[in-house]
Amino acid sequence: MKIADLYIRVSTDEQADKGYSQRDQEERLRNYCNINGIKVRKVLYEDHSAKTFIRPAWTSLLNDLKKHRGQSDLVLFTKWDRFSRNTSDAYMMISRLRTLGVDPQAVEQPLDMSIPESKMMLAFYLAAPEVENDRRALNVFYGMRRAKKEGRVMGIAPIGYCNKVSETGKKYIAVREDEAEIIRWIFKEISLGRLNSEQIWKMSKEKGLKCSKNSFWVSIRNPVYCGKVFVPKYKDEEAQLVQGQHEPLITESLFYDVQDILDGRKKVFRTTANVNNSELPLRGHLICPLCGKLLTGSASKGRSNYYYYYHCRLGCKFREKATEINDKFIEELKRYVKPLPVLKLYKETIVLAYQNRTKNNRSDIHLIKTQLKESENRISKARDMLLEGHLEPDDYKKIKTEGEEKIRRLEASLTSANESVPNIKPLLESAISNISGLDVLYEKASIERKRKIIGSIFPENLTFVGSEVRTVRVNEALRLMLLLSSELGGKKNGANLSVLDLPQDVTTEGFEPPTLRAEI
Repeated sequence: MKIADLYIRVSTDEQADKGYSQRDQEERLRNYCNINGIKVRKVLYEDHSAKTFIRPAWTSLLNDLKKHRGQSDLVLFTKWDRFSRNTSDAYMMISRLRTLGVDPQAVEQPLDMSIPESKMMLAFYLAAPEVENDRRALNVFYGMRRAKKEGRVMGIAPIGYCNKVSETGKKYIAVREDEAEIIRWIFKEISLGRLNSEQIWKMSKEKGLKCSKNSFWVSIRNPVYCGKVFVPKYKDEEAQLVQGQHEPLITESLFYDVQDILDGRKKVFRTTANVNNSELPLRGHLICPLCGKLLTGSASKGRSNYYYYYHCRLGCKFREKATEINDKFIEELKRYVKPLPVLKLYKETIVLAYQNRTKNNRSDIHLIKTQLKESENRISKARDMLLEGHLEPDDYKKIKTEGEEKIRRLEASLTSANESVPNIKPLLESAISNISGLDVLYEKASIERKRKIIGSIFPENLTFVGSEVRTVRVNEALRLMLLLSSELGGKKNGANLSVLDLPQDVTTEGFEPPTLRAEI
């Protein structure tokens, strides 16, 4: 009497738990054994794909057959697609089983392998499920590619989004606001260039973002955040970016600025490492009065405490206590804490300064449009040269790819430049409140917030000379506010003051530029 092991396979856990396939297969296999007088040694259940033979139950069976040779003559299954859906792997496994003295057989597709023609039928039985798998995979691939071309994000939603299903059953991604706010902050910080990417990653984790360093790098390269979906190259189709159906978190212009910084195409100034020491908020903002280099800072250990100093690099002896310079800086901030006697006039002054600052937008738009036209003409000229036989197809493809990439970036910049001027009145209200208590706001702020305050008030670095902190210039809005206050102080009661009466180019009294020397 022959002895057989029964192999029963389904593709998924759900089929194994809820479906009838396993029980149905076992019933048919046992009936076959009863009719043909075959003794059943063991029954194995599998819930893995047949694309490979790396399956737990099959590996266990194979090891058992190696250890107990001669105890089993057959491995029975219902059809050959239960055995394998990979032709080459199937032939190798059949050969391996036969070396162990075991013959694999499909009870519903029986073959007599002693007949040479049976090998043709075996090839058909094995190839048919593989072809079916490949066709199904190809259909899925084309379907996903078509969805990407239509602007849909496939798979698991990136950080800042979550997967949703509409009432009609259509899947899409929606903004997850808690993570989205951090993503916006990440892109903005990278574009400013004040910190390197690893520092920003660590700070984003402190803000609550849960992702590995690798996921962080993948995210800041993902065009999904600016509303685009990447369609990879396939056969003769070039890779492309299409407009997505989802809501973008950042502008295209910001996204491309960040990519330029990451790729090294755009130079940025980075402050020294460890800028977030709470005792050294001015580190990276102070210039040495002796040699003109950027001051650093460090701590010296005393008997019981650490004492912090701002000091210069090797070769320069400048060194001052951090507490003294920090206190002097706060005294400097108090110069800008002034009451605003005429709120409406102050608002008008700031609006006027804002309009003057943004008047160059029109010339920028004209320049971008000119560059766009040049890029389009270059592609058109290359196309004409290709048709006339003066240009190789590969060279044309390269010119076309480079030109289209440049056009995408320019269009993103044009969209950003064409955006309407935002309403700054709510910002003015907040600014007025902050200016009226600037010194208190600074002292209570976190180290990160302090550095933002310093950078926003003083666009250029400061110099500590004697007992004073000096700078080249302050924020334009603050400069105009001080100028307005001085003008109002000189006016008699009841006199009318127009914004147009204020001079527009006056250096603030008491500010001197630092003396800079070239670094050796």
